[in-house]
Amino acid sequence: MSNTKARLPQPVASEHIPLKARNVSFSWEKTPLHWLPGDPFTTHTINVLHLLLPAGERWFVHVYKQVLPLIHDERLRADVIGFIGQEAMHSQAHDEVLPHLREQGLDPTPYTAQVDWLFEKLLGDRTLPPGRARRWWLLERVAMIAAIEHYTAFLGDWVLNARELDRRGADPTMLDLLRWHGAEEVEHRSVAFDLFLHVDGCYRRRARTWATAFTALVFLWQRGTRFFMENDPTLDGKAARATFKDFHRSGRAGTLPTTGAMIRSIPRYLSRSYHPSQEGSTAQAVAYLASSPAATAAEARANGAA
Repeated sequence: MSNTKARLPQPVASEHIPLKARNVSFSWEKTPLHWLPGDPFTTHTINVLHLLLPAGERWFVHVYKQVLPLIHDERLRADVIGFIGQEAMHSQAHDEVLPHLREQGLDPTPYTAQVDWLFEKLLGDRTLPPGRARRWWLLERVAMIAAIEHYTAFLGDWVLNARELDRRGADPTMLDLLRWHGAEEVEHRSVAFDLFLHVDGCYRRRARTWATAFTALVFLWQRGTRFFMENDPTLDGKAARATFKDFHRSGRAGTLPTTGAMIRSIPRYLSRSYHPSQEGSTAQAVAYLASSPAATAAEARANGAA
């Protein structure tokens, strides 16, 4: 084996499983505005998922449908189709939380309109001539999705192990949504990266798009948390703040990822030997999905329909 070959990302074969979408549903009538009792900051920091993910994951699906003709590996094609199904379901599940927030006096429309513009216009299709320019823009977006998926898998692994949320009495329905979604992110954590390697694999593109994706995520997440805190009808004055210091404090308390864990995730992704299968546990994800109220109910409905 050459030195170049040895430096290529090495997937962990045992972490690969076939993917399937689970047609879950959630009932939000009993979920309070602050679903983590006494902690509006953590509640709203995590609530940003409901703002970003519906548009973001619809964008994933749109881009991947365009790249399907470029896939020449049948197992990878099956993985991408499974990924598309799961991401479409994630988008729908988080989108269904938004009417519940409106009913509680927190209308997310001003923020979601900006997010829709970002994914549909700024990162959407462009009028480009066929050939290199059009392919370049497609590959840029494929690489950006791989970078974003590094962080969705990171968050999925975190929430599966965030026992402090249980200890503090987090709303069980919201916790199941987060952990069902997180488990599927861990399940399919390698697909976006494998697709990027298959159609391109340029390290400079990987590093460049990571920088873009990471910067955008930090900006959008802080902006989204501030939006929620400032528009929460139960908060006012100093109680409505949202700072990096608050994030750091919540990370140390165990209700959010730690700052150190976020920072350590950066060199891992930028390592030339990085592969997503080296992180997280498929077995843990599958075990949660086997016990998740929403996932097991979806499985029962599917079996009943069959």
